[in-house]
Amino acid sequence: MILTKERYTKTVVPALREKFGYTNIMAVPKIEKVVVNIGMGHSIKDPNFIETAEATLRKITGQKPVKTVAKKSISNFKIRQGQAVGMVVTLRGKRMYDFLDKLINITLPRVRDFRGLSLKAIDGQGNLHIGLREHVSFPEIEADEVDRIHGLQVSVATTASTRDEGLELLRQLGFPFQTS
Repeated sequence: MILTKERYTKTVVPALREKFGYTNIMAVPKIEKVVVNIGMGHSIKDPNFIETAEATLRKITGQKPVKTVAKKSISNFKIRQGQAVGMVVTLRGKRMYDFLDKLINITLPRVRDFRGLSLKAIDGQGNLHIGLREHVSFPEIEADEVDRIHGLQVSVATTASTRDEGLELLRQLGFPFQTS
């Protein structure tokens, strides 16, 4: 099952048009972008972790991550203004579809105790937000070379206007949701 633009146009669009009664093909929801994020958390002072997280994100997405910095200092969290607090990659186009194909068919089945995505992971606009506790589920990461396991977040942004439209789009694309 390959997730490509061709599959979207040939199977998903007709199914969504039939279910929701869209007259214009441009009204059918589609995936706009995928954002992959790593937060530094407790490892904010460790320069080795910052380099490791950057290399991990680069391997997983095939794109250079952008460091996100703190906008202001927060003394309780020991964060200073301008300090790197995370890394983010935004995927669009072919890289986005390749990443989603890998996420659905390879990574999610490799997640420990995976029983499907929760329906609570979809917000009111039909966007999907997934939190993965271990980055070693991705096929590019070799478990022997990992010194510290960290999590990451994946957000799939759609052009759907309601939660039901977004859920149906993601189901048609092959995302494995929990049945109950």
